Amino acid sequence: MPLRRHAEMLEDLYSRLNRRRYVHPDPLEFLYEYDNPADREVVGLVASSLAYGRVAQILKSVRCVLQRMGSRPVRFLQDASATSLKRDFVGFRHRFASGENISSMLLGVRRVIDRHGSLGSCFIARMEQDDDTVLPALSAFVKELNGNGRCGHLLPDPARGSACKRMNLFLRWMVRADEVDPGGWERVSAAKLIIPLDTHMHRIALTLGATRRNAADMRTAMEITDAFRRISPEDPVRYDFALTRLGIREEMDFSTLCEKQFCEM
Repeated sequence: MPLRRHAEMLEDLYSRLNRRRYVHPDPLEFLYEYDNPADREVVGLVASSLAYGRVAQILKSVRCVLQRMGSRPVRFLQDASATSLKRDFVGFRHRFASGENISSMLLGVRRVIDRHGSLGSCFIARMEQDDDTVLPALSAFVKELNGNGRCGHLLPDPARGSACKRMNLFLRWMVRADEVDPGGWERVSAAKLIIPLDTHMHRIALTLGATRRNAADMRTAMEITDAFRRISPEDPVRYDFALTRLGIREEMDFSTLCEKQFCEM
């Protein structure tokens, strides 16, 4: 794949941009406020599930949910009921997501914690040693979380072909551990992660030659991940954060960088 020709550039990009000072504005920043791993993974699921639309609105919506949950999200859920959760999020709206969608997802989180002790334990229990990627476990994980089927698009099922960008973003946060990603799920191999694919990353991947497919779906996400795996076998989503800074932060422009540094064919 042509992507191999850009290995040096990608590593340089990682060394320069994979820094916590470049996180804002990104919903990942909310995870840094929680030291308890059990609380942090709940916050991560909330933040990633709402990570679509304008970034300012994403941050506002995530903050709104977290404020209603207080400083100990797991304790909040343990003390909650289906009725109280529905009441707590009446009137909430983030684009297509309603208060009922959020309360249903959080009810699923509480149910998973009751059964498995944590979200991480649930996910790990769904993994098989011979799984090439996290995809089978992710599908089972989503189905268990979305037990009542009322979470809407907040918990997309990868079995339906969606790229599941937000769920793969959540897994990147939970599994990888470096200056940006907090990690915590040590029993899940970073080598099995899938690139969180949205239109922005799709455009970058097309330019880099990581794919030729025009649909930003799971098949394309897997193809792009395979291309990155040839450069970084143990950590194929290593460059995701650095690459997605280009275009998200005002001072970083992908097109200009592309023309100057790595797209001379």
